Amino acid sequence: MRRRSPFRYFKTSPEIIRLAVMMYVRFPLSLRNVEDLLHERGIDVSHETVRFWWHRFGPMFAAEIRRKRIDKLRAFSNWRWHVDEMFVKINGERHYLWRAVDHEGEVLEAVVTRRRNKKAALKFLRKLMRRYGRPQEIVTDRLPSYHAALRELGGSDLQSTGRWLNNRVENSHLPLRRRERAMLRFRRMRSLQTFAAVHSSVHNHFNQERSLSSRDIFKLNRAAALAEWRQLGAA
Repeated sequence: MRRRSPFRYFKTSPEIIRLAVMMYVRFPLSLRNVEDLLHERGIDVSHETVRFWWHRFGPMFAAEIRRKRIDKLRAFSNWRWHVDEMFVKINGERHYLWRAVDHEGEVLEAVVTRRRNKKAALKFLRKLMRRYGRPQEIVTDRLPSYHAALRELGGSDLQSTGRWLNNRVENSHLPLRRRERAMLRFRRMRSLQTFAAVHSSVHNHFNQERSLSSRDIFKLNRAAALAEWRQLGAA
């Protein structure tokens, strides 16, 4: 049975919707920045329309990207995980965004919690292991919550801590920090959780590790990623 197009009730073409969502999620742009850039290309939409497109199609695109990459991640991402939490202010209140990346910098998971205790660490690690299996090593900082959670999961021998060992995940926070500043911070936990999940998938899709490949190979990979993005949501 042919799948119905998710764009079937929209007057705007799918190409424009994909472009607007990609610009907003991938780059540190505000909704009004995206509106101005689209206007420069002869596309007249309001920033509220861009907001609606992002809320409607962003999670769908992210789920499709994750579905296509999940087998690869299960096969190659279980050598070493780098896990860390970052502080995020929501309406002036401190929350914690737990993030995990693999040894290649691929973002595996992001979970928002109100606390930074054993319960929150358990929630995050269980979700990771349920989706990707058990890794050979988990690199963390010296937060006691990690040790307590791993001990309950029977994985105390997996934990590694040390100075500079977790730079991989520390550096991976930077793109999300840039987006946070462009969005003037977040208003709700739910919106942060949604955006973090979508941003992670889009970042994985377009992240080509350009410093590790030649210019020609990078251009080929970039063109392939863009071509694949243009097929998202296709019936």
